[in-house]
Amino acid sequence: MNQHARLDAVPIPFIDVAAQRQRLGGRIDAAVARVLEHCQFILGPEVRELEGALAGFCGARHAVTCASGTDALLMVLMAKGIGPGDAVICPSFTFCATAEVVARVGATPVFADIDAATFNIAANSAARAIAAARQAGLNPRMIVAVDLFGLPADFAAINALAAAEKLFVLDDAAQAFGGMVGNRRLGTLADATATSFFPAKPLGCYGDGGAVFTDDDDMRDLLLSLRSHGEGADRYDNVRIGLTARLDTIQAAVLIEKLKVFPEEIAERDRIARRYSQQLSDVVKVPTVPNGMTSVWAQYTIRVKPGRRAAFAAALKAQGIPTAIYYPKPLHRQEAYRYFPADPAGLPVCDLVAEEVISLPMHAYLDDVTQDRIIAAVRRAVGG
Repeated sequence: MNQHARLDAVPIPFIDVAAQRQRLGGRIDAAVARVLEHCQFILGPEVRELEGALAGFCGARHAVTCASGTDALLMVLMAKGIGPGDAVICPSFTFCATAEVVARVGATPVFADIDAATFNIAANSAARAIAAARQAGLNPRMIVAVDLFGLPADFAAINALAAAEKLFVLDDAAQAFGGMVGNRRLGTLADATATSFFPAKPLGCYGDGGAVFTDDDDMRDLLLSLRSHGEGADRYDNVRIGLTARLDTIQAAVLIEKLKVFPEEIAERDRIARRYSQQLSDVVKVPTVPNGMTSVWAQYTIRVKPGRRAAFAAALKAQGIPTAIYYPKPLHRQEAYRYFPADPAGLPVCDLVAEEVISLPMHAYLDDVTQDRIIAAVRRAVGG
């Protein structure tokens, strides 16, 4: 076996968390050591420091950290009093947490279709879902706009629809914190924004973590209470039903250091994504980024012809190149969610893209040599 063949057999990580660790290891070790020194492991000073830095980064008035992206979504629903009889409009092509929190508070998720180019919720389908919810005797209260794969949703259309229907807009930016529309970052484009710091996210910690962004002072106070058992004047004065949803101080310390290099990583992710698109657009459907938007490329997701995906993935796997499918089955096709209502016109785009999407390795430390290997393998796999 020659040297080139041996290199082609070396497995490539799908998301190389270790490469970032190599860059930041000393700084993060020192940050964690400071927490170990002061021993304030719950709501220590790093939590407040991180919240200020996150709010400053995206331009929101408030950032409230919490234990996970799912808790971030749930806390907003609880703060708004969403419950039985209420309807929340959600895209069906998303991770289950988007609808899971709606069902968890006793409300009804109503599924809408997505735009075929962006994978994000389609405003015209959301409008039909709102009408269907009312016909079913439900009270539409909220639209959840998911910024799938790192690309901001169409907030101009969604906010206009919500204003006309008098609905609250929750931005599920679990995959997209750092994304922009014009000169505004996610965190400022909806009534409230939830994000996740799961390790594989563009800005990830070393465990679970999340945050909610809002400009509403009253909502901030509610969120702070909800994340700590519904506390009032002190921890033993419980004024509402709440959660244990605090971000650990150690995770805050990790995120403080990661946030410092995040703008550089976003730029590098975008460079890598553009390089993929330039060299693959003639053989597969590459992602679309509308003018004026900036994606953080949580995933680089292409589309292959129906029926070809399994063979495509196997061909890349044989060359040491991992792929992932986000998502093989939209929520309205899953056992836990199949009985909830949806746009009466159907969700054909969700069904179609679920058969075609496949994601390639993507992270800020993907070097050109490795990327060239991936590109060549993709082209071979599709015969291009």
